Amino acid sequence: MIKHIVFFGLADAAEGKSKAENALIIKSELENLIHLIPQIKKIEVGINLPNAPKTNYDIALYSEFETMEDVDIYQEHPEHKRVAGYIGKVRTTRAAVDYEV
Repeated sequence: MIKHIVFFGLADAAEGKSKAENALIIKSELENLIHLIPQIKKIEVGINLPNAPKTNYDIALYSEFETMEDVDIYQEHPEHKRVAGYIGKVRTTRAAVDYEV
């Protein structure tokens, strides 16, 4: 099993919306991908708590796949690319790790 974990920092405002609004949009859009991309075995998106340290990332994405090839299919899927395109417009930072268990 491959675990794919990504963290995003968001702009205070982007695409005409606040950071909080964009975080909710991203959470909803990413979590909906499980219904559109069969290679996703599990997906969970967390939004950083408002009173957490300012040095934290704003969003954490946790997802599971059977193989690294499935991760590649996911990343190239048109629906993932659509969501990633929006994230790219509102994020300021990104960090990711893929590991096998």
